[in-house]
Amino acid sequence: MFNIIIADSYDKISSEAFRILKEIMLADSPVLGLATGSSPIGLYKKMIADHNTNGTSYAKAITFNLDEYIGIPAFHEQSYRSFMHENLFDHIDIPEENIYIPRGDGEDHAADCAAYEAELAKYHIDLQILGIGSDGHIGFNEPGTSFDSLTHVTDLAEQTRKDNARFFDDDIGQVPSQAVTMGLASIMKARKILVIACGANKAEAVYGMIKGPQSEECPASILQSHDDVTVILDKEAAVRL
Repeated sequence: MFNIIIADSYDKISSEAFRILKEIMLADSPVLGLATGSSPIGLYKKMIADHNTNGTSYAKAITFNLDEYIGIPAFHEQSYRSFMHENLFDHIDIPEENIYIPRGDGEDHAADCAAYEAELAKYHIDLQILGIGSDGHIGFNEPGTSFDSLTHVTDLAEQTRKDNARFFDDDIGQVPSQAVTMGLASIMKARKILVIACGANKAEAVYGMIKGPQSEECPASILQSHDDVTVILDKEAAVRL
């Protein structure tokens, strides 16, 4: 079931997202599923501002990130661990031991994936934040990923690598070709899901997610089976709706 919100600016999109997250923070020990990329940065800025201005504490929060690149060190400037610390964790009071990010630099990726899924199973994510790729991927679950998938290693689609090249000096050769990602079944276990999408290049994927056939060729279409999904869009991303 989708609750669709269309906002006329990125700041308003981020404000709506923060309003939803702030409600989740009322729980004693909220469990948050977090995403990287450009879509949630405004939300993270509002979380930081609220923490600094109003004293909202994240000391009891538990966070799980969706994914991590394989092939670059954990503290590489473009690793998702670095992204999360730079854009959120270094600016709020969440303890390091409460932060879970998939490991992409280990020697046994299958074991690391299994360990991450096992850790996820100890909790129930209260709010999972998602972006959506131009090809309909969520997390790094590319088209063709099984709806039954759990945390796994994935080969990144050419389109995904092209879209992410802007973070690597516009050089697709620097973009890793594999990643570890929560699976689609892992994501669907969240109590509530929040999708943020901006820009005309996301319009086709947004349409596929909400109104297209439910198909593994559009991984985000699995969300049609979830009971509580809020989608916050700008007018460009919503144009096909």
